[in-house]
Amino acid sequence: MTFVVTESCIKCKHTDCVEVCPADAFREGPNFLVIDPDACIDCALCVPECPVEAIFDESDLPGDLRHYVALNAELALAWQPIMDKKEALPDADSWSGIKDKFGLLERE
Repeated sequence: MTFVVTESCIKCKHTDCVEVCPADAFREGPNFLVIDPDACIDCALCVPECPVEAIFDESDLPGDLRHYVALNAELALAWQPIMDKKEALPDADSWSGIKDKFGLLERE
């Protein structure tokens, strides 16, 4: 099993999770983070650090978010590692409670 970043992260991209990851498993895209499933050591340290509750244990993912398992794996191959905390996106607070943001995901 691995941990998975889901929809709540889109257009927010808080990086508190990155700072506590001992495996440097996070990868950064333009408006979203993912966890590299091959690097994740299943420590769960990132989960309580996410202010928008975007990170789930793969086995606990709600059914409507299951596609994020494959998405994290796919984008982890294309995006670069992020190991240091950065500022969230400028309008992160206004996006934090919005649902159905998948169509807003920027891949490049």
